[in-house]
Amino acid sequence: MISPRTRGRMVLRLRAAGIRDERVLDVMNQVPRHHFVAQALAGRAYELVSLPIGYGQTISQPWTVARMMEAILENNPIPQRILEIGTGSAYQTALLAELGAEVFSVERIGPLHHHASKLLTRLGYKEVHLLHGDGSGGWPEQGPYDAIMITAAVPCALAPLYRQLRAGGRLVMPVEEEGKQHLQVSHWDGQEARISHLGDCFFVPLLTGTVSLASGEG
Repeated sequence: MISPRTRGRMVLRLRAAGIRDERVLDVMNQVPRHHFVAQALAGRAYELVSLPIGYGQTISQPWTVARMMEAILENNPIPQRILEIGTGSAYQTALLAELGAEVFSVERIGPLHHHASKLLTRLGYKEVHLLHGDGSGGWPEQGPYDAIMITAAVPCALAPLYRQLRAGGRLVMPVEEEGKQHLQVSHWDGQEARISHLGDCFFVPLLTGTVSLASGEG
């Protein structure tokens, strides 16, 4: 259930579901998703479903992960620097690093941040930088970025994030409007954003503040 052959079947299903970028399919064939879920759920790791990772969070379903990476890469070379808001399980963090990008990832929930840090170190990812903090403001000290990816739903684009994008960069995120969510990519020219919609989705909401290991809301 967790063999490379099983991972390959997941990739075939993603291709059948419309994922076309070979760079995305290749890294999803390389990175073992079962490392990023609880051992009890490892047998379901290669199903095209989201799975719980604790603290009210989920690891996104593989199609959504692939589609967000495709949006960043479409007609583009691989971004050199990517900001990810919402480390979560660190699966997408690993995929972005496997593409060859330097990844800066912010997670508000302390236990998830610490688990991700240990896991990515154990798996040998060196071009990944993690921060326990409030991702709604991005990580301006490390910008500018070639791409930004938000892995939690927001009501609109967050203005501070555009200031952290290079001209020509892309911001990919789930947007919630009138109770419905859709994936959205913003093409930033340094002054204005051109918006494209990528289809429906479902993500947990983006929350502000941080949660520590010991004392709840920080």
